[in-house]
Amino acid sequence: MSSDEQASGIAVMNLQEFFRDSVQRALHNQHVLLDQQAEQYLVALLTRFARAEAYFEGSDGRRGQRPLAWLLAEALESRDPGVQRERMQRLGDVSLFMAGFFAQSFARKLVDVDYCIAMGGRAYGTLAQSWQGRLRGAVFSLLYTELAGKFQRLVDVLNEVADMAKPVSDVDVLRLYEIWQKTSSPRARQLLVSRGILPVQDLAHA
Repeated sequence: MSSDEQASGIAVMNLQEFFRDSVQRALHNQHVLLDQQAEQYLVALLTRFARAEAYFEGSDGRRGQRPLAWLLAEALESRDPGVQRERMQRLGDVSLFMAGFFAQSFARKLVDVDYCIAMGGRAYGTLAQSWQGRLRGAVFSLLYTELAGKFQRLVDVLNEVADMAKPVSDVDVLRLYEIWQKTSSPRARQLLVSRGILPVQDLAHA
């Protein structure tokens, strides 16, 4: 193994350790209980998508993320169960990463974070069903069932991983309020309250 390969391996290992520590801290802070397999899946997803070429998929050689609806259509149109599961996994992974790391930027786009949550939850839920009754499929079915059922909470976890040590501006606060209104995110509410902002729904019960 060359010195460059060794350096690359060390960098990837450190990145994985960073995400593992960050995810565990965020899970604790957000009071989210996650099976060890699901936690490892989350860490592996972040480590993989930290490489731009893994996240920005383009069969035509151009970098860019295809719309989620396109990914869903590709999965549904496939007649090969293996290919369909692979594409559904891609849709779920991309949706989770987008909602977790780019939630603030959705304010400038045609789709919002709640759309990503719906698409990703559906993809993982479909994956869970596709593994039911298959040889050695019980483990995967349980994994994707948990990811689908806790998708919103996992978005909060990734939001915290992305926002660690990041200052929050007034624009970010407004965006947090929008996210809370659309998704009822416990993390968004907690951050608003910590900044002296009580969401309207809570005021009605004050």
